[in-house]
Amino acid sequence: MFSKEHLLYLKKIKQYNFFVKLFQIIILLFIIILWQILSDKEIINPFITSSPKAIISCLVKLKQSNNLFIHIWTTIYETIISFSLGTLIGCLIASFLWWNKFISKIVEPYLTMLNSLPKVALGPIIIVWFGAGIKSIIIMALLISVIITIINVLDGFNKTDHNKILLLKSLKANKKQIFSKLILPSNYKTIICALKINISMSLIGVIMGEFLVSKRGIGYLIIYGSQVFNLNLVMTGITLLAIVSVIMYYIVLRIEKRLTK
Repeated sequence: MFSKEHLLYLKKIKQYNFFVKLFQIIILLFIIILWQILSDKEIINPFITSSPKAIISCLVKLKQSNNLFIHIWTTIYETIISFSLGTLIGCLIASFLWWNKFISKIVEPYLTMLNSLPKVALGPIIIVWFGAGIKSIIIMALLISVIITIINVLDGFNKTDHNKILLLKSLKANKKQIFSKLILPSNYKTIICALKINISMSLIGVIMGEFLVSKRGIGYLIIYGSQVFNLNLVMTGITLLAIVSVIMYYIVLRIEKRLTK
């Protein structure tokens, strides 16, 4: 049984979290209502900025034409594949580089260079090499997510308490035991943080890829809308993208809670 003080503390935490979410919703509703009022009064140009009503109308039209969920699922599917592969490949390469310090020192400047390189510039090359399809989109997303994952996870591995490593070595632990018993457990938070970053980076990469080659997806809706000057479609795509990113971020938070337990 919990003490009264502890129950009171838990109640305060619940109240705090409730009010945080409440004010988040209030701010969102305020922005939406203000946006609609300014658009109705033509204080802002509704052709350029669209409006919540126009976005809802556009969503209904996409639903009626059976295009809405096709575009949403396409982007989610590509993001899940990119996120999974990016996290797995990034963590494996980071582990290998921690294991081999010599190779890590060699590739370090190249990782920095690749991370700073605008991936859109590689778009035409990716299309020529892998074709104008889902492969190019996933490769584009991987170029963004893998490098960042490697850098963040490797940095966490290298910053593990050196005294603990020396202690395990003094107890005759080999490198495999040090990695499995110390490096990985000490960097759960680093890996989870990499997951949070990776989901957004994968989504960015997928959207960039869809801008270039896709005929389906939220990125395709946005680029197509801009090409035909249908800014309602553009804002609808951006709204869908925001909703998808929030949902996927909260899924990662749920994964984080399970891993932490």
